[in-house]
Amino acid sequence: MSPQLAAFLADHGFAPDKLSAPQADGRFTPLMRAAKEGRLDIVEELLAAGVDIAVTNADGCNALWLACYNGSHALIERLIAAGIDLDRQNGNGASCLMYVASNSKPDLVKLLLEKGANPRLKNFDDFSALDLAASVACLKLLRQAA
Repeated sequence: MSPQLAAFLADHGFAPDKLSAPQADGRFTPLMRAAKEGRLDIVEELLAAGVDIAVTNADGCNALWLACYNGSHALIERLIAAGIDLDRQNGNGASCLMYVASNSKPDLVKLLLEKGANPRLKNFDDFSALDLAASVACLKLLRQAA
């Protein structure tokens, strides 16, 4: 374990022997926290250590959600390359594509679509990413995909 990873884990209260485990409040695993902070270096080391990329937080979100929150294309691409579930639907049935569309992040809509995100998924309220698009740019990208 590198000094950077050890410091990251200590700073955020993660146990160094439980790299896939969420914190007591269920909000983050080390991978999720690193993704939210845009720490590709830490993500790389955690992936090399064999963390479970399928773990979700209390809201049913995986680390890709937190990477989309951060917006780093390199981080999103790395998690997808590692095999993370691109179409994981959280506790409300929303996918990452729905999240980025509803938050007007057209660059991330484009990236996720290019990587194979399913634009036809519906959340529990029967809305797709197209229905949730918060900007014209997102709407156009999703219309093309549909």
